[in-house]
Amino acid sequence: MADWAVMSDPPPEVRELADRRAAARAGRDFPAADALRDRIAALGWTVRDAPGGYELAPVSTRTPPYRVHPTIGGLPDRTGEAPTRRATVALLVEGWPHDLRSCVRALLAHAPGDVAVAALDQANVDGAGDALHELATEHPGRVEEWHVAAPAGWGGARNALLASDTAEIHILADTSTILEGDALTPLLRCFDDPSVVGAGWRGVAVDDDWRGFHDAGPGEVEALLGYLFAVRRDAATGVGGLPRKARFYRNADLEFSLALRDAGLGRLVVPEGELPVRQARHRGYHDTDHAYRDRESKRNYDRLLARFRGREDLRLPS
Repeated sequence: MADWAVMSDPPPEVRELADRRAAARAGRDFPAADALRDRIAALGWTVRDAPGGYELAPVSTRTPPYRVHPTIGGLPDRTGEAPTRRATVALLVEGWPHDLRSCVRALLAHAPGDVAVAALDQANVDGAGDALHELATEHPGRVEEWHVAAPAGWGGARNALLASDTAEIHILADTSTILEGDALTPLLRCFDDPSVVGAGWRGVAVDDDWRGFHDAGPGEVEALLGYLFAVRRDAATGVGGLPRKARFYRNADLEFSLALRDAGLGRLVVPEGELPVRQARHRGYHDTDHAYRDRESKRNYDRLLARFRGREDLRLPS
């Protein structure tokens, strides 16, 4: 049996399912692991990966004042619908409610009025879903909230937000990204050039041996990082969305960038000048189990190499 920790004692059936899920993950059978996670959620428990095993916690018995979908399959698919607004900033909420509040309040303080925030809360970790609901209640029409009981991987959650969006420009952002001024207008202005498909805060270039990336920009870049990454929604859906197999964020934004360029959909750019943005503690990197982080990051990068390594046509002149 895998090591496990709980807030209260789970029934044997839940423990057995959690052990089977841990074994499935160890065997890299992620579809089976996801199905077992959903069965655990149906029994009223959440399971989270943790150093040395997993954690089980009972789903709160209180009825929240917002709708909670069992999985990301409950979000609407609006792919192909005409744009209804200029841009949406899409956030994944995986805990750390203080970070969420700081990020969203800074966005609302500095973003143009025709930019909305859409956030997907996964399992109300540490009350982050409640914090999201408070923000949506305080700012109707500016903050769109989605809640699911069963956490999804990075790619699945990102694609659910993308499919539910009806903005012309879809902006990937992390809750560690804090606007200290209007950083979005310079990004959105890049799309006045029809040759631009994506614009971001931080750009990178592929190393000559394809074993890594180094900082690049301003100007055209080979890839953008997902801390703040604006993309034409129709282009993002046109390449099939974000990497679906990505359980973790790291290196998946690079694969997405190269997929956009490989499809010939346009250029990726970093605007001139310093954007008024700072990064607070990046929880996805610093506060994730290091073994899990490194394993999933390598899996993402190996997939990127298998797909694009040696594609010198995707490189920019040095």
